[in-house]
Amino acid sequence: MSDKLNLVLLFGGRSGEHEVSLMSARSILNAINQEKYKIFQVGITKEGRWVHGTKTLEAFETGRVEGLDDAIILSQDEQPYLYKRTDSQIFEVTSIDIVFPALHGTFGEDGTIQGLLEIQNCAYVGAGVLASSLAMDKAMCKAVISNAGIPTLPYGVFPRKEIMNNTDEVVESIEDKLPYPVFVKPANLGSSVGITKARTRAQLKDALIVAARFDRRVLFEKGIDAREIEISIIGNERTWITVPGEIIPGDEFYTYKDKYFSGDPEIAIPAPLSKQLSDQLRTWATTAYQSIDCAGLARVDFLLDKNTGEAWFSEINTMPGFTQISMFTKLLLSSGMEYSEIIDRLIEYGLARKADQDRTIRRFEVENG
Repeated sequence: MSDKLNLVLLFGGRSGEHEVSLMSARSILNAINQEKYKIFQVGITKEGRWVHGTKTLEAFETGRVEGLDDAIILSQDEQPYLYKRTDSQIFEVTSIDIVFPALHGTFGEDGTIQGLLEIQNCAYVGAGVLASSLAMDKAMCKAVISNAGIPTLPYGVFPRKEIMNNTDEVVESIEDKLPYPVFVKPANLGSSVGITKARTRAQLKDALIVAARFDRRVLFEKGIDAREIEISIIGNERTWITVPGEIIPGDEFYTYKDKYFSGDPEIAIPAPLSKQLSDQLRTWATTAYQSIDCAGLARVDFLLDKNTGEAWFSEINTMPGFTQISMFTKLLLSSGMEYSEIIDRLIEYGLARKADQDRTIRRFEVENG
């Protein structure tokens, strides 16, 4: 009998960050300790088909998924299993000890996959349903974080239907509320996908239409000339937090291209900040993490106004990229951790969180008499 844990590595997904997920999965697969875990690769196509087979990730990377079998995760007697369907027959592949959802964006880190895994009684890496959905929705997250006493930039939200049907009125409304420049971004997405910095009415109109392609709700936010500061956190109730790091973007802000396709962006670890400011940001990051009931891991981002020195909360990413140039990973590696150790810890946190959940009483019987 093997002492290895059966781990399902889940990647791909119906998201604009599908390709980013493949990069993260490849990095995890290359770094994970094969002596501790038996890895079962499950990919989700852009159309939502779950598949499993030999070298699934390689098939996704090369665009040759036709020969893979359909994959299913189901729980039997409270034990989750991975099944595959071949020629209309279903076969058990393995029992599941834990799932590592290396998924980014919608249907990946927004609480939907987390809810599915909880229904099937799976332990999994990362934040739960509530924290995932809150962090993914930039507007709702800002509301919670602001309530916790952490400063956020002025912002607002418009639904896609209103943007598409009354674009000029939406533009005028934003202009009444904020001066240029204005940042426009999908309310539910990450990796800087669909984000635009608008300086004019024409740019703002185009930015709203672009962002509306990626989500049914679009957030607009006051634009500032800012330094981008990021902090990594791992843990459940007790957390381990890194020093702040600073990203010096090659583009005007830290774009999708900068993050994944321009080689290593220029970074500073630790960020050149005063001890007082560094400590303040770390305190805010921990408060933000706890405020949304986060677990496992997150990267908390801040903006530092270059002109006034004011610091503002930007966002929480509950499943940050695991690529070689991802800031989340670099911050942890700079602290002296090994890549495989990071993965081990995240798996341990996922198992511990599931064990804690299993202590919850879910049945209540009323005594007669």
